[in-house]
Amino acid sequence: MRKTILSIILGVAIIIGSIFLFNIIVGSKSQQRPVPKKVIKTVFVDTVKNGQVPIIIPANGNLVAKNRVELYAEVQGVFRTGSKLFKTGQAYTAGQTLIRIDASEYYASVQSAKSNLYNLITSIMPDLQLDYPEHFPKWQNYLAGFDLEKTTPPLPEITSEKEKYFITGRGIYSSYYNVKNLEQRLSKYTISAPFTGVLTETLVTEGTLVRAGQKLGEFIKTGIYELEVAISKTYADFLKEGEKVKLTNLNKTQEYEGTVVRINGRVDQASQTVTAFIEVKGENLKEGQYLEASLNAKNEEMAIEIDRSLLTDNKQIYVVRDSVLDVIDVHPVYFTDKKVVLKNVPDGETIVSKPLVGAYAGMLVKVYGQEQPQRTTE
Repeated sequence: MRKTILSIILGVAIIIGSIFLFNIIVGSKSQQRPVPKKVIKTVFVDTVKNGQVPIIIPANGNLVAKNRVELYAEVQGVFRTGSKLFKTGQAYTAGQTLIRIDASEYYASVQSAKSNLYNLITSIMPDLQLDYPEHFPKWQNYLAGFDLEKTTPPLPEITSEKEKYFITGRGIYSSYYNVKNLEQRLSKYTISAPFTGVLTETLVTEGTLVRAGQKLGEFIKTGIYELEVAISKTYADFLKEGEKVKLTNLNKTQEYEGTVVRINGRVDQASQTVTAFIEVKGENLKEGQYLEASLNAKNEEMAIEIDRSLLTDNKQIYVVRDSVLDVIDVHPVYFTDKKVVLKNVPDGETIVSKPLVGAYAGMLVKVYGQEQPQRTTE
């Protein structure tokens, strides 16, 4: 009997406890969660003021020496040592000997031909004095000034037909021009620097047997270079010779001023670009150096320039109207890697000046520097 009463009491207690726990759980679910606070993002804006925007065309390329000479041998012989070693990087002044090829054997043949010319003129002097005494003095002076160690001087001027026939019949002219031809070829055994510059390539060394037509090296003038750049046909028509161009090195640490000196008249069919050549001077410049150019193509009227990241794929930009984002259609006319030039943007329009993550039309925003807008929510 006692066990039965205890069991009944225990069962009633369990039932009461279950009911109490059930009420607690139900009551906890019926409580409303706190409403999260609505976040209003801050935006940076600018007021549109259309004006003149210069179209700056970026271009790049490598410097090439404006004055360059490829050295070739026109004669054959042994390359002799000069006043300076024929090595890459060696500097020479204008007129200094770059290459000297052994011409001792050929020099002897030239001297022999000059001696024959001297003897030939000497042989006609008695007849000239007898038949044409009026012409004898100038030929006598010519012989007096004839030096085998120097370049053959020009023949005296012919002043009469009889003198001309007499001189020609004795073979003076043919002998003279034969000597001049040999002297001209003798000069090819020595190659002098046409300007002050430096050797950029050497393909032979002293003592090498040089053959006619063999390339010996390259010589360039330092301090003045050209930059070849390709410009889109759209803006190539606005470029003019003599226009100044801003140039910078790859690290943007040095600036140079160049001048457009030539513009190619042919458009590349594959890329639809036109080649322009920019002349730049600088003692610290080197051939092959990479430079970037900024060319002033034209000025776009009634336009603005903004960051390229602010333009959407639909050619729209965000504006702020009564603390709410909206979009307007624009007309981009020129793109760079970071900027875009736009038209059809009304003056006085408030546009977003910095990208806003998650932006959409109708989004409530706060303009930086202004108080947060007061809006009622239901």
